[in-house]
Amino acid sequence: MLKHKGVRDMEEKILQTNKGKVFYWQSESWDAGKDTIFFLHGLTADHSMFDGQISAFAEDHNILTWDTPAHGKSRPFSTFDFGDTSEYIRSILDKKSVDQVILIGQSLGGFLSQSFIKRYPDRVKIFVSIDSTPYGSGYYSGFDIWMLKQVEWMAHLYPFQWMKRAMAKQVSTNRESYENMMKMLSPYNKNELCHLMGLGYAGFIDDNCELKINCPVLLILGEKDRTGKVAQYNRAWTQQTGYPLKVIKGAAHNVNVDKPEEVNACIRSFLS
Repeated sequence: MLKHKGVRDMEEKILQTNKGKVFYWQSESWDAGKDTIFFLHGLTADHSMFDGQISAFAEDHNILTWDTPAHGKSRPFSTFDFGDTSEYIRSILDKKSVDQVILIGQSLGGFLSQSFIKRYPDRVKIFVSIDSTPYGSGYYSGFDIWMLKQVEWMAHLYPFQWMKRAMAKQVSTNRESYENMMKMLSPYNKNELCHLMGLGYAGFIDDNCELKINCPVLLILGEKDRTGKVAQYNRAWTQQTGYPLKVIKGAAHNVNVDKPEEVNACIRSFLS
């Protein structure tokens, strides 16, 4: 049995699919009477970005987290789309007999959460979006969509080591958060990283639709998030839906790594 390094009582598991192995982690001491939280990380990241949340919520909740297909340990992976990821999430929940789950998704993880809600709305108890953006065609201009389609080839234009440092700097506001992102980027070569970025945004474009979410939703945003138009989309999201938006001062795109205590307090208050 493999333990999650740095986080107590987490057991490593593998979901075998026809496209590759998906590595995920679950609470070693599973209590069917507790609510289950599934943490879903962002594009080019891995499960370690949620270490500060897992340690904070593991006592009162069952915890699931993973390396998204084609990320981290879940490599090599032939390809994936958002429909695939929803089925993988469902399979993991079924293995643990979880009827309803709390989804907490950062960036790409927020997309995947909404993709799962689209397909299995009755299986989500609460959705927490962390520096992600909404499903719905009305939020995105034609130019926005066009730009997302250019990400892969544009990323190839930059020197690789410079690109990784720039990515890590953009999503963080302190040394620990910066180093966490650099470590998460370290397994990839340039072709793999550029393709992964293109794959994530292409998956969103293909899966995006008008989506009514029936469960409670909390939006969390780093005050200094300068990634694309994430801040603008979140303000439009809360205006259109009335979902509460919590802005964390002094934090960037990886807000839960920049300011784990503040993010944990927001989540804990919402869950209660």
